[in-house]
Amino acid sequence: MIVITAASGQLGRLVLQELLKSVPANKLVAAVRNPEKVSDFASLGVQVRQIDYTQPHTLDIAFAGAEKVLLISSSEIGDRVTQHTNVINACKQAGVKLLAYTSLLHADSSPLPLAAEHHKTETVLKESGVPYVILRNSWYTENYTAGIPIALEYGVVMGCAGEAKIASAARADYAAAAATVLLANDQAGKVYELAGNVAYTLSEFAAEISQQSGKQVIYQNMSEEEYIHVLKNAGLPEPLAVMLAESETGAAKGGLFDDSQTLSQLIGRPTTPLSESIQALTKMI
Repeated sequence: MIVITAASGQLGRLVLQELLKSVPANKLVAAVRNPEKVSDFASLGVQVRQIDYTQPHTLDIAFAGAEKVLLISSSEIGDRVTQHTNVINACKQAGVKLLAYTSLLHADSSPLPLAAEHHKTETVLKESGVPYVILRNSWYTENYTAGIPIALEYGVVMGCAGEAKIASAARADYAAAAATVLLANDQAGKVYELAGNVAYTLSEFAAEISQQSGKQVIYQNMSEEEYIHVLKNAGLPEPLAVMLAESETGAAKGGLFDDSQTLSQLIGRPTTPLSESIQALTKMI
């Protein structure tokens, strides 16, 4: 039995969809806070179990009988190490044979502040005695394509990454990698650095939007402080605005670049091209 945590989220749903291609639905568990959000999977026969990373007793129930677990990292920055530790302890108690964890690209050396909690979680995982595999994901391309409607409205992509090379990949690519690892044998102890095949700058990102939309879009680079101000004015909560800006500053230091091609090798195909991700979004506008 394979348990997917945070299964109602964008990544979790994609992982379940991948696994359903080769695993009977009743051998999969969608572990979520709100079972109603995965009613579509339940209708297919996927088991649904309610969990909360902050409530260890729910984790003990959710992981009972599990052979493998995918721990999709919590979105609650600042509390993640405690929450992840609860999951790891519950997996150990349940005798899980493989715990896969979605970490951050080069978490042990990344200049992104986000990496700290991931690296601490990796340390807890390695010291736990639970067989593990670490999926160090780079940025989702969707982190940028989600802003295309605004870029088209104002003719500008804003950020503070300078001319950094960003090796992002589509969320579906990372989901395929997670499913591949969960279905494979002999994964314990492996650490995968996962990133897109072709890196791009935000200037190149803006140019691709221009080409596909027929409307000129430029990239405007600014300081981290200026970018935080822009994000807050756009309605983002300050903690999220700071996180996004700090991540771009980390990208400017090479934090989102990797050219190992590990992701494409793992999933057996090229990662989704930036042009394809942009095309999919611009067609919807």
